[in-house]
Amino acid sequence: MAKTSIGDSNFSRSFTRRDFLSTTLKVGAAATFTTGLLPNLRAKPAGRYNVIFIIADDLRPLLGCYGHSEMHTPNIDALAARGTLFNRAYCQYPLCNPSRVSMMTGLRPETTAVYGNTRGWREALPETVTLPQHFKIHGYHTRSVGKIAHAATWDDALSWSAPIWSQRWTIDKATTPSSQILDVPDDELKDGKIANASIEILTEIKDQQFFLAIGFHKPHLPYNAPRKYYDLYDIETFTDVSSVIPHPANDVRAYADIPKRNAPISEEKTLELMHGYAASTSYMDAQLGRVLEQLETLGLTENTVIAFCGDHGFHLGEHSTWRKNTLFEVSLRSPLIISVPGQQPNQTDALSELVDIYPTLCDACQLPVPSKLEGLSLTPVIEQPARPWKTAAFSQLSGGTTKKCSIRTDQYRYTESEHHRELYDYYANPDETVNIAHLSENRKLVAHLREQLHAGWQAALPKVSEQIPLLQTLPWDINNDGVVDIRDMLLVSNSFGTDDPMYPKADVNKDGSIDIIDLLLVAAHFGESSNPAAPSIATPLLPKHTAILDEWLTEARLVDDGSDVFRQGIATLEHLINTTVPTETALLPNYPNPFNPETWIPYDLAEDTDVHIDIYNLKGESIRQLSFGFQTAGTYRTQSRAAYWDGRNSAGEPVASGVYFYTIQAGQFKATRQMVILK
Repeated sequence: MAKTSIGDSNFSRSFTRRDFLSTTLKVGAAATFTTGLLPNLRAKPAGRYNVIFIIADDLRPLLGCYGHSEMHTPNIDALAARGTLFNRAYCQYPLCNPSRVSMMTGLRPETTAVYGNTRGWREALPETVTLPQHFKIHGYHTRSVGKIAHAATWDDALSWSAPIWSQRWTIDKATTPSSQILDVPDDELKDGKIANASIEILTEIKDQQFFLAIGFHKPHLPYNAPRKYYDLYDIETFTDVSSVIPHPANDVRAYADIPKRNAPISEEKTLELMHGYAASTSYMDAQLGRVLEQLETLGLTENTVIAFCGDHGFHLGEHSTWRKNTLFEVSLRSPLIISVPGQQPNQTDALSELVDIYPTLCDACQLPVPSKLEGLSLTPVIEQPARPWKTAAFSQLSGGTTKKCSIRTDQYRYTESEHHRELYDYYANPDETVNIAHLSENRKLVAHLREQLHAGWQAALPKVSEQIPLLQTLPWDINNDGVVDIRDMLLVSNSFGTDDPMYPKADVNKDGSIDIIDLLLVAAHFGESSNPAAPSIATPLLPKHTAILDEWLTEARLVDDGSDVFRQGIATLEHLINTTVPTETALLPNYPNPFNPETWIPYDLAEDTDVHIDIYNLKGESIRQLSFGFQTAGTYRTQSRAAYWDGRNSAGEPVASGVYFYTIQAGQFKATRQMVILK
């Protein structure tokens, strides 16, 4: 069998189409053999764990495990007692949607450009691989229950193996009180239903390797909870921390029992709200306990990583306000607990960020950490909680045209906008009541912190020498050079049909046969790296690669069964072929052929030019003209880029069966081909 050289200067293409179709399609359908060829994607590799990722809405670290003995949170406390409790974890944006998007993409708000609760992110970042999507690509069964995202954009097939479990609850705030003691069972309210669904799904997927995301709604307003959780607290417990709130957030005023317009919230109502917040927290804790109990019943606890956090902090009257959306400590600081099987229970004061959760879960499950993430795995801190770590945590907030940025260091918080600066010293003023930014004696300190803020999060990372290296190789990195690229795909294709390949990893799915399936598995992970120093694509794509990419794509489409791995692999091949620039302009055979009633006309452009295609009948009469205007140099071979003809003449009528010709005019280049229409 002829081989394909992988050298940049001598890429000689003599790719022989092997008889894999005779061994894979004999059974009759691609879907039939795929089940047999891809069993390892569903197996549990040694050392990999399941994952349960739990997010509570509007939860600040007002928990027993954070030193608040007045709080009844036994299940969260028990989780902290067997994992790592992060004392200083901070969200990147103190609002639901921006914070959750940041967590689930591993990117910071300045990258996602999500600053509000209504904006989606897929349109701006269509190629971003989400946290559940990354696990799904690596063979995990991924599920979502409750409020994981603020917007409906998270119900996407790329992230989840099944439709998300979510119910729409509508609340008329104008007729609903902000807090309410209910004589109902737990199951009748949102979080009880979420716990029930989570328990059912755990039972369903217990024999698979899974990533389960659970989003509890409490302690979000309104504070409606069963009576037994209110009965856990004496309202006088909160007297010492209550105060009149003159300026609550507008959405708090929307509730029926909250004063409207400029009227302050009384101390009595403040106490009632704090009582409701505590009761709602305990109610959520109980539902979390039910889920963790089911995990234990199924015998999965010792094989499951559990991460628990709030999506941001929360004001309970501090700074004369309620809820979040400020850059104060109580709005930005979030509870974060991560429990990895076999770890030593501990807690740490290391500065950490919610954007770190994505790489940490990858690390804990021995998955490669995508190079584009903007967080840092907390695994070294879990293993050594006192080790030197980040010098600052970064957060931001936008309002209209104003953008505020803030950093939290060990001792200070420094916040600035275009016309305002704030500096708080937590050693001297932990409640952030005295802004010392404008004191003359702090001029050098402000300059230093401002420089640190503008240097960005990268400059705050611990030194590389202090990090614990992850020595791992990827199963689709065929030549073990640290990056999955075109070289790895070429090595697989060169091994098609061989029993004793030079690179044993070419048999990616370990089924004893090296074929297009293995190549698609490599393509699905194109660009992944196990070496932070490795380039994202080690070997550049050359024009000479186009032909082999085209053949790979043709074979891949023949065996496509619609599964995620196939679709991802095919999408990668299409992307690669679309990004190469051919050495010469060419007109290629149309497809499909025969067709009914439409076709695509592929072509290559060696230079930027206008493109026109004319379609003629056997008499030489023009029946349709397709003008595409100015096109940049590149390949136009895939269905998304090739010239599309709907099989109709210029009058909009379907053409008859027969022989037709099509001519392309691209600059000085002109070529004609024949096509056959069969109906």
